[in-house]
Amino acid sequence: MEKYLREQGLKGSSYKFLFGDIKEMVKMTKDAKSRPMINLTNDIVTGVQPFVHKIVTTYAVEGDRWMKHRKIINPAFHVEKLKMIEKWEEMLKKEGSCEVDVSPYLKTLISDVISRTAFGSSFEEGKRIFELQLELGNLALEALQSFYIPGSNLLPTKRNNKIKEIDREIKALIMSLIDKRIIDMKVGESNKDDLLGVLLDSNNKEIKEHGSSNFGFSVEEIIEECRLFYIAGQETTGNLLVWTMVLLGQHTDWQARARDEVLLVFGKEKPNSDGLNRLKILGMIFNEVLRLYPPVAILFRMVHEDTKLGNIILPAGSHLHLQMLLMHHDEEIWGDDAKEFKPERFSQGVSKVTKGQSSYFPFSGGPRICIGQNFALLEAKMTLAMILQNFSFNLSPSYSHAPSIIPTLQPQFGAHLILHKL
Repeated sequence: MEKYLREQGLKGSSYKFLFGDIKEMVKMTKDAKSRPMINLTNDIVTGVQPFVHKIVTTYAVEGDRWMKHRKIINPAFHVEKLKMIEKWEEMLKKEGSCEVDVSPYLKTLISDVISRTAFGSSFEEGKRIFELQLELGNLALEALQSFYIPGSNLLPTKRNNKIKEIDREIKALIMSLIDKRIIDMKVGESNKDDLLGVLLDSNNKEIKEHGSSNFGFSVEEIIEECRLFYIAGQETTGNLLVWTMVLLGQHTDWQARARDEVLLVFGKEKPNSDGLNRLKILGMIFNEVLRLYPPVAILFRMVHEDTKLGNIILPAGSHLHLQMLLMHHDEEIWGDDAKEFKPERFSQGVSKVTKGQSSYFPFSGGPRICIGQNFALLEAKMTLAMILQNFSFNLSPSYSHAPSIIPTLQPQFGAHLILHKL
């Protein structure tokens, strides 16, 4: 593979037996994580992806930039006064302000919303699935950072056994929920307002329409859809909100502009979906946060057949790493202010600022674009709007700036802010 690609002019580090680049990659990542960044800066690439930055700057290549039928699911979620906001208000009763690490609160909130959206009244059982998914993700990250011998994943090691044990428990929990829902559907008590209900109902219609189960999802595929909704929905939206509060805590002028817009549209009333779509400043802010701190820093794709990309032929089996974080920070694409927080760059939309280039893809793109994009942004807008209605905030002096991939892009030492009750 290496010889074939080098013959076409592609450069890169040479393969090292068993380990490849893993040793150097892990060492550079550990060094970066051992200390927070000295300055509060958005120039985070070298700290978050030191090895990738080194490889790209050393071997950069100039050149051209580059199913099953799925139904879009837009589950509605109804948010009463958020428990998180009530907890923060309680903390601020005695004093007008206090320091809070907002990260765990936001992640718990989004976990709750995802659980309710996916499983409706069974959301408590859904929370257990989420906890297991997180544990599984951390084990997978460990495995990725060690050398791989073909077939070693089949050995009964402690980590492999734990991965299999968690995987079995997750599948059993989701299978139990599916069985309960199928029984409810048979007696006409199906709840179609959550993801599981929509999937099962849609699945039955597909099978009936075509007269064959081959046209629907298998039980395994339904389980995987629910799992994906969890891990993709919670991690990404939670981290988007965390980084948004960090940046608005630093850039209080934009925080004030966003609050003015929210109060203009909703006053002190609970936000609704129609009004959320009119929050243009919040939309600009989220676009800029997703550019500077994309929750998923890298997208992985595999080439299944020989594919011509410009003047290069990528053989089947090639793995592509789409370096989103690097692209989003590239000064050649975004200008000299690429490292600065400037939401106004998106004032005329994404296509205007990218000039038609595929240089901004926080939710991926093409046929595999994230199906939950609209839902995630609706969640984020709803949550931030309610926070802005009730609090102002700024960065705490104890905040340590250390963005890190764990496994999504998040602050390594939390997001400590000073909250003030309005």
